[in-house]
Amino acid sequence: MMPKRTVLLLVFSLFLAACAGRSGTAVDDPVFDDAVTGPGTATRGVGDRDFGRGDAFGDDVARPGPQGGVLDSRVIYFDFDRSDVRPEYTEMLQAHGRWLAANPQARLRLEGHTDERGTREYNIGLGERRAQAVRRVLLLQGVDSSQLVTVSFGEERPAVIGSDEEAYALNRRVELIYVQ
Repeated sequence: MMPKRTVLLLVFSLFLAACAGRSGTAVDDPVFDDAVTGPGTATRGVGDRDFGRGDAFGDDVARPGPQGGVLDSRVIYFDFDRSDVRPEYTEMLQAHGRWLAANPQARLRLEGHTDERGTREYNIGLGERRAQAVRRVLLLQGVDSSQLVTVSFGEERPAVIGSDEEAYALNRRVELIYVQ
């Protein structure tokens, strides 16, 4: 039988390893450092809206960034293993691009996500390709590159928990997060 001290050390080591695995992606730009709010919850809603992250922007508090109409849409969904922006998001991205170009002080974080299929490394890369694809569309709208930062969370922050096509489809996304 192992001594109590060895068991406690093992448990503590496992705890630290688990915590370190959750923070695999960091934003290095000091403008955006205070905007990263930590892991999302497994009970997020469904649809084209900004999913809750445990931050201060609940339904009764105004979110940073543009408000109203198509500008309230801040999630872009992708097909399986694809990073090309689907045509149905053109109008939404044009509206966000126009707003950002007219508000050069505004900053936007593009968070790339994937479903759980594939290796962790592959999904981090796919999430980054998705975020970069959205970034390119916004740059074509006249947005300055200094207003945008991309980050990939791969499969680490699912919008919904599940292993069926509906859950997979909702997890393959890029979220537009305006930061102050």
